[in-house]
Parts: sequence; structure tokens; C-alpha cells
Amino acid sequence: MKAANSGISLSEADAAIVKGMLARGDRQHDIAAWFGVNGGRIGEISTGYTFAGVEAQTEELPPPGPYNSGKVSFAQEKELKQIKSDLEGILSRLNKL
Repeated sequence: MKAANSGISLSEADAAIVKGMLARGDRQHDIAAWFGVNGGRIGEISTGYTFAGVEAQTEELPPPGPYNSGKVSFAQEKELKQIKSDLEGILSRLNKL
């Protein structure tokens, strides 16, 4: 069974950023992860198959990858929720003083 389409599509502005990241030397895999798209979409931009007329953006690019995986992000979110709970407990105890 085929997975549902993500619904994510790249705009001309996104393509300009992709081209800037490619020019900077970022890996196509990392760029695809940043945008949440299949690496093939980045390959299409890099070869000029899509967005051929779009110029590379050179300023205000995302930080270079690699980026956290979903697994790492999930673990970090869980840890942050625990820290939040701990801080709320501390604040509660402080307010009672």
C-alpha cells in the first residue's frame, strides 16, 4: 500500500534557498530533510529539471545540516516536557514559601 502524499511542495522561494544551500556545499539529503521532502525533489532542482530560472539565495540560509532525525527530535521533546514538569514543581514549591 502506498503512503499518503505529504502535501509538501517547494515554492520558488524555497528553490532559491535550496540552490543557495547547494552552492554552499550542503548535502542533498540534508536539504531534503530541512524541507521535509524526498531527496529527488532536491535533485530535480540541482539539475535544473525544475525551477531552472530561479537564482540561488545567498543570504539568510538555514544552518548547514545534518539535522535531527525524527527519533532524536521525539526524544528531545520528551526530555523537554520532563524539564517543564520539574520546573513547574519547583515554582509551585517556591510559591508556597
